[in-house]
Amino acid sequence: MPAQAFSASVFVVGAGPVGAVLALELARHQVRSIVVERSAASAAHPKTDDLNGLYLNGRSMELLRRLGLARVVRARGVDPAHRADVVWNEGFDRPPISVWRHPSVHEMRQRYATVNDGSAPVEPYQRIPGPVLDELSRDALRRHPLVDFREGWTCADLRLEPDGVVATVVEGETNLRHTVEATFLAACDGAGSTVRQCLEIPLDESGPRAQHCTVSFRSADPVLRRYADAFLTIDARWLTLVARAEPDTWAASLPVPADDPLAADPVALLRERLRTEFSVDQVLGVVQWDGALAVASTYRKGAAFLVGDAAHQFYPVSGHGVNTGVADAVDLGWKLAAVISGWGGPELLRSYELERRPVALFNRELSAGLLAIRARFARLAAAGVSRECLAGVLEQDGYQSDNIGVHFGQRYAGSPVVWPEPGDPPGWAWRRIVPTTWPGGRAPAVRLAGGTELFDLFGVGFTLVDLSGRGIGAALARAAAGRGVRITHLAVNDPAVRACWERDLVLVRPDQHVAWRDDTAAVDWNAVLDRVTGHGTTRTRDVQPRLAGQTQA
Repeated sequence: MPAQAFSASVFVVGAGPVGAVLALELARHQVRSIVVERSAASAAHPKTDDLNGLYLNGRSMELLRRLGLARVVRARGVDPAHRADVVWNEGFDRPPISVWRHPSVHEMRQRYATVNDGSAPVEPYQRIPGPVLDELSRDALRRHPLVDFREGWTCADLRLEPDGVVATVVEGETNLRHTVEATFLAACDGAGSTVRQCLEIPLDESGPRAQHCTVSFRSADPVLRRYADAFLTIDARWLTLVARAEPDTWAASLPVPADDPLAADPVALLRERLRTEFSVDQVLGVVQWDGALAVASTYRKGAAFLVGDAAHQFYPVSGHGVNTGVADAVDLGWKLAAVISGWGGPELLRSYELERRPVALFNRELSAGLLAIRARFARLAAAGVSRECLAGVLEQDGYQSDNIGVHFGQRYAGSPVVWPEPGDPPGWAWRRIVPTTWPGGRAPAVRLAGGTELFDLFGVGFTLVDLSGRGIGAALARAAAGRGVRITHLAVNDPAVRACWERDLVLVRPDQHVAWRDDTAAVDWNAVLDRVTGHGTTRTRDVQPRLAGQTQA
């Protein structure tokens, strides 16, 4: 077969969970894409971002629920009865020094079942092995008629054109070099992104990189089985052990010298670090990786965008990597679809970096904070500090495992596609979700009287939630539809929603973030639509919009 030329609206490079979510988000909006993935099959052992379990937080699960993936992820994930504790110790020959308790999925569901004030998520977290999530992602891409999925194909080079991107891809089996012409390109090709290198986009790094290796192995030794229910076991000698979902399967990661990255006998190194003997039935693989805290200096060059690990890198122990990437993919996906469909303006594409890069910088700082706790623990233990003192210090840091506000509380302050509101926004909390429809934040999740989740009633595009009881938003929705905007008018008469949604009219974006709200339909609706669809507005941030409920002269 000779070399071919392909064309697509969007060319997605990389079919890990982030690339898959992006392609499926586009397909949800009826936009076709070509997806290439360099590996012909999913990895059998953990990659860098799989070293923590893999941990999909509740917000990621909400976004996957929109795509119909939450149920299958749970079916293939870690048993919901298993807790996700973090254990701190000084070798496996002694009891743990401290345990950060983290409830199981079952326990979280029981807790949330009694709450319906917007402070609970629709979905709790889920742990799932990275290779399993990769395979589920690939299966979804293979099945979708709007996705042209090419496995074993590599993006080798690209150039930006005034009207898009032209890329060279290499077919693995034949080594043929094909051409892909696309209106947009999304780089989801990981930390060593070829696309990022071709675009010459530098990384803003916080601190030096550190070389690590991860050993994936099987062991039924009782010494390890004591830690089988833990999410992470962190040893004072810089070793992290993860009990994977498969029975008696483990992944252990540790820093290694730059001049001797892979030990000749990795199992012996593990035994030395853990200060105990244990049997290993089979070594499944050894992976070398760089630990880094880095965020790309820009997320876009021309028609090409960086997404997921191509745009930001965190240490896997923090759990931010894949979750930040999933939200990146959804944010960019609906915006690209809106522009391609004709109703989205250029500010939508500009807003991708303005909304998502601050989140990555925020998560980088949180990752650095957790690394600092870990480093302090190692130093204090090495200095001979007593176990009770170590336990007391770690107890003060236990808030790290109770951080639901971090996952659900991101607000896109200053976004050019969110209608600004005067006054001070509601506070933000680390340990809880603050239910509010303040523009830019995730809308509160509430169950209706019959048990239906409000989020499940949102449309694919924008949703205008109308709590007026008089259907006053219907005319606004018709006007938006008249401009080609994909919008659903959702009239709701439910006291639980009314109690925390704060306004009669709330415009929710496809990613479940609030774009605008008010108490009256007497608004400059065209100006609102101009802004939230990325066409700009005659109003500026220097001219404050009127207070909610105030009618125009």
